[in-house]
Formats: sequence, C-alpha cells, structure tokens
Amino acid sequence: MNDPYVDEKSVFQICFVTADMDTTKAWLANLLGMPLPETKMSGARAEAETEYLGAPSDARCKLAFFEMGNTTIELIEPDEHPSCWRDFLDRNGPGCHHIAFRVGGMKQKIATFEKGGHPLLQKGEFTGGRYAYVDTEPQLGILVELLEFDARN
Repeated sequence: MNDPYVDEKSVFQICFVTADMDTTKAWLANLLGMPLPETKMSGARAEAETEYLGAPSDARCKLAFFEMGNTTIELIEPDEHPSCWRDFLDRNGPGCHHIAFRVGGMKQKIATFEKGGHPLLQKGEFTGGRYAYVDTEPQLGILVELLEFDARN
C-alpha cells in the first residue's frame, strides 16, 4: 500500500487570495452573517523561515480566518514579494488558492507528494506549527496546503 498523502479525511481549511483584505473580509462576513475577524500579519522572514521555490523569501501576507465548524475559511492578501500567493493573484486575480489538510510528519508528507509528482512550492513556520504548499494545480486547479501543528495545539 502506498503512503497516504494526508492523515485526516476532512478538509481543514479553504483559502481565498484577495487583493483587498478589508473589502473581501466585509463581504464574506455579510454573506455568512458573522462578525468581522481580526486581520493578522504573517511572520517576518526571521520568524517564519519562509522559502519559495527552494530559496529564502521575504514574502508576507495579511490573514483573516472565519471559523465554520470543522472547516476554516482563510483569506490571504499577499505583499509584493514573490510567493505562491502573489503568483496566483497576479495570474488569476482573486480566487480559491488552496485547500488544507492537517498532517503529521511534514517532511515525510512532502516527500510523498513529491514522489507522486507534486513538487513543494513554498513552506514556512508559524506560531504553533508549519505549512507547506504542494503543486496540485494540474489536477485540482488549486494547491494543497499541508498543516502540521505542534503537539500542544
């Protein structure tokens, strides 16, 4: 049997990239009948250890999260630095960027995706865990994000 690509059989997160966080966040809050979530900024390079296409990256983004039961809707507004977020927005305009799955053993999961023909595009750290985007655009039209949370989360 092949290594499973993901550990959980449920989507943890659906993400949309936007060029205007405030407008998109207000529209989505109205659509969902939910309060406006806080907008956060991703960590700087020294904290996030961001890599894009195998090289260190200064890319940052604004983030907002709508908690909806077992799934979170994430909004990302990228800065001007090269990243998979910026590339998506420049190429497609605003839209669905990725779906995310929780995983354990991030390095092994990345290797499984790469062995299956889905290269690592971007990865980084955040308080409480790490993320990685693998290229599944040819199959899904969007990326897959792997999220690994530290044991305490």
